Amino acid sequence: MKHFVFTFVVLISLMAPSPASAQQYASRRNGEIVVLEDTKNQTTVSILPAVGNIVFSMKVKGQDILRWPYASVEAFKGQPALSGIPFVGPWANRLDEQAFYANGKRYAFDMDLGNVRGAIPIHGFLSTTDQWQVVEVKADAKSAWVTSKLEFFKQPIWMKQFPFAHTIQITHRLQDGVLEVLTKITNMSAEPMPVAVGFHPYYKLTDSTREEWTISVGARKHWKLAATKIPTGETEPIENFFTNPQAAALKEYDLDDVFSDLVRDAQGRAHMLVKGKHQQLEIVLGPNWRSIVIWSPNPTATGRSGQGGQSDPNFIAFEPMAGITDAMNLAHKGLYKELQSIPPSGTWDASFWIKPSGF
Repeated sequence: MKHFVFTFVVLISLMAPSPASAQQYASRRNGEIVVLEDTKNQTTVSILPAVGNIVFSMKVKGQDILRWPYASVEAFKGQPALSGIPFVGPWANRLDEQAFYANGKRYAFDMDLGNVRGAIPIHGFLSTTDQWQVVEVKADAKSAWVTSKLEFFKQPIWMKQFPFAHTIQITHRLQDGVLEVLTKITNMSAEPMPVAVGFHPYYKLTDSTREEWTISVGARKHWKLAATKIPTGETEPIENFFTNPQAAALKEYDLDDVFSDLVRDAQGRAHMLVKGKHQQLEIVLGPNWRSIVIWSPNPTATGRSGQGGQSDPNFIAFEPMAGITDAMNLAHKGLYKELQSIPPSGTWDASFWIKPSGF
């Protein structure tokens, strides 16, 4: 009888899932914040759907790899600006006029509405919107994730500026210490919709300063820019810009530059890297991210400072872009050949991944 009981206990213990595997991933709401956790890799991601669906923190073993210069969520809500990992749309980066072109037509902005500003409109008007709706917050044995949706077509002030009815869905998924950001756009219009969206992530390392970082850029082309930071249409080999694209000393560069013809691996993914003393972040772009903008102002350059007047230079923005800066308008002029579009009732999706190591 004792032998039977012992055998039964052993069998039950073997069949039961281990506590570590059962509890590796968790997702939860903490007020307005959605938190994703990977306990095995000691990684926690915090997202604020109520302000642009922005990922404002990604901590790896207690070290935050995102630049988010706010004392609290309330301070951020009171004066939101680009930081963390914001989505930018319906266009990313700059346009060369107060209008965009699609399907051979010119669509002029109504500047009196106030959501588009400047002679060179930049980063659309969605980055800090409060209209994101959380669809799902879940975790299983493989990952933790949150999916949120933005119904662009419901907002008259948005449709006035960019009259293509569509929805945007973003899933943030934490798996094996890696954060995937998956974007899916559905075109509800009767005409093809140009895709010129992107993200503007602000990354940092905590074991060193910008002066000590090196970067690797998986691209072949560097776009020459006008004084307005708009591509002229002329490109050059990346080696003409970075002496060593695989190990460029960041302190030698003042970056606000556009790169394309990304170097792809067997899965069609492109790789960017920033390295410190031991820490590193690998940024991996899926096939539909066709361009990367790298922004990291050099504090030694005249008049340079961080975004929004912030003086901390210790960050780098690897910005996944569906197309280069001013893609829609340069495509209309015949200077850009890779503009993507979504057919009526069609969808477009793209992922990028953030892989920390050395923490």
